[in-house]
Amino acid sequence: MANSVYQINKGINKAIEFRGLKAQYIGYLAGGLVSLMILFAVLYIAGTPILICLPLIGGLGALLFVTVYKYNHKYGQYGLLKKAAKKRLPACIRFHSKDIFKQLKDK
Repeated sequence: MANSVYQINKGINKAIEFRGLKAQYIGYLAGGLVSLMILFAVLYIAGTPILICLPLIGGLGALLFVTVYKYNHKYGQYGLLKKAAKKRLPACIRFHSKDIFKQLKDK
């Protein structure tokens, strides 16, 4: 049997990266760009002059890029998701009855 040479993929389980953007930020940028294209189409069809549409969409696009890259740099790959999850945690848990703890003791 001949020896086979296989390439090992060392990038397995690494986050997807595109031009410095990692993980979910690529999706945020793509979603923002699609929404800007839809906004441009709606404004153009509504009859807004092109000299107003282009600078507006261009400015919003620049703001989108700056914001997404800022969040990517500040929070990293999972930091923004962790921040959103932390907001959903309750500040405290209240029990109005001791029945829950009595059942734990009985088991």
